[in-house]
Amino acid sequence: MADEKPKKPPKPPQQPGKKGEAKAKGKPGEAAVQAKGDGKPARPKASSRSTARLRERFEKEIAPALMKEFELKNPMAVPRIEKVVVNMGVGEATQNAKVLDPAVAELQQIVGQKPVITRAKKSIAAFKVREGMPIGAMATLRGDRMFEFLDRLINIALPRVRDFRGVSTKSFDGRGNYTLGLRDQLIFPEIDYAKVDKMKGMNVTIVTTARTDDQARALLKGLGMPFRA
Repeated sequence: MADEKPKKPPKPPQQPGKKGEAKAKGKPGEAAVQAKGDGKPARPKASSRSTARLRERFEKEIAPALMKEFELKNPMAVPRIEKVVVNMGVGEATQNAKVLDPAVAELQQIVGQKPVITRAKKSIAAFKVREGMPIGAMATLRGDRMFEFLDRLINIALPRVRDFRGVSTKSFDGRGNYTLGLRDQLIFPEIDYAKVDKMKGMNVTIVTTARTDDQARALLKGLGMPFRA
């Protein structure tokens, strides 16, 4: 018929990438992988530093055993290791300050953190020591680093001492703290024997929250400290 309207032409198909594009079908998360472009799923973030082995043992085994032994009702009353202080004295530093450099480097390798220089608190004329003169190095350990050091000291370093028969039980100070003297630094595997110029002794002071020496002794014995029979 003459008055019939012409039909409209069909719409062209939509091009990919334009507005109104149909969502791609697939498994959940597949689109995120394709958007990344490398075809690999994103890796989970690395977890924080793992808890020291000795610390886990203390929380799971030693602490409950101490509560039962001393009949403690409050878990916060259980004696704990508060800090460990490692002190290396270098008497020759009064004559030559450069001998402190290898001592500081070796102590840093042993404890895993940078030590501080210790200085004389007062002048002693007989030893040619003046107040403020550098005489050694010291490091204070806390947290996981403290437990890791104790683990290496008890299970690796002390058994390497020649003719080792255990540590003394008389080195407590009456307030629950224990001091252990070491003759040389070579018992630690971190020290290279070929690079050592001189033997250097050190003191290891274990500061605890124990109220008595008996509590501190039980704590250290539970951690594996090899006391002399």
